[in-house]
Amino acid sequence: MAVIEVRGLHKRYGSHVALRGIDFAVDRGEVVGLLGPNGAGKSTAMKILTGYLSATEGAARVVGIDVVADPVGARRHVGYLPEAAPVYGDMRVVDYLDFAGQIRGLGQAERVAAIGRAMESTGLAPRARQAIGTLSKGFKQRVGLAQAILHEPDILILDEPTSGLDPNQIVDIRSLIRDLGSRKTVLLSTHILSEVQATCDRVIIISDGHLVADGPTAAVTARKEGALTHLHVAPGDVRLTPAQVVAAIEELDGVQHVRLVPGVDMKEGEVAVDVIAEGDLRAELFRLVAARGLVALELRRERSSLEEVFRSLTVAGG
Repeated sequence: MAVIEVRGLHKRYGSHVALRGIDFAVDRGEVVGLLGPNGAGKSTAMKILTGYLSATEGAARVVGIDVVADPVGARRHVGYLPEAAPVYGDMRVVDYLDFAGQIRGLGQAERVAAIGRAMESTGLAPRARQAIGTLSKGFKQRVGLAQAILHEPDILILDEPTSGLDPNQIVDIRSLIRDLGSRKTVLLSTHILSEVQATCDRVIIISDGHLVADGPTAAVTARKEGALTHLHVAPGDVRLTPAQVVAAIEELDGVQHVRLVPGVDMKEGEVAVDVIAEGDLRAELFRLVAARGLVALELRRERSSLEEVFRSLTVAGG
């Protein structure tokens, strides 16, 4: 059952068009990554779903409620964490969550229970009496998440939830999102593509206001399967420099990009490269290696990463 429905969504700011008629639906229990370069329309779509912006054309519904016709009713089912967590530094964690609960219309007994659940879920209980301004950015994000889940919403919408965090904080928040995703529908945007592969069941990619990909994360990456080939060569009859190996491969038809891959166990004269191409070039690469007097130590086709698919779909002309 779809709990988020977007149909023919357009958004214009004067002469600038942010969304150009996108359509998608998210079923109950899915964790979906919404991707796109800066200015693609991700945050605009999220703000429309949460009632912070109105659409120029089209419709958006959460749990069947039109976000324009009944914005208050729709918001009761949505928890929202914008990129900058909406917290007040001079308030203690528990006081801020109590304040957020009052805004949500929760009664006193209901608030106490809700605050306890939210702090337990986000690991904030030991910091309950601490001023938010003294918390690390990672814990401030946890406070933002706590307010988003305080009213037990069906849907969580998270805009860049790990932006600006250090690697340890990213791991913590990512784990928290996975845990929340086991109980709620989650739509999140991020620039960290590995985060999507680690946390999301499905990916939606927007470029220049258009929806350019939508499907299970594994299926979206597999659509470019065969485009990435790893080659490791050693000197044979001749010895080529890494630059000469790259230049020779770049002459093959269909090659889009060649990058050198460092190897800790490589012997002197060996060269390893990853080749991104329009198709499977293993046969052509094997013939090239033999013709140049090199020895192929390794030649394998790999599934493209989400990063490569993202670039192919969002770069100019992609």
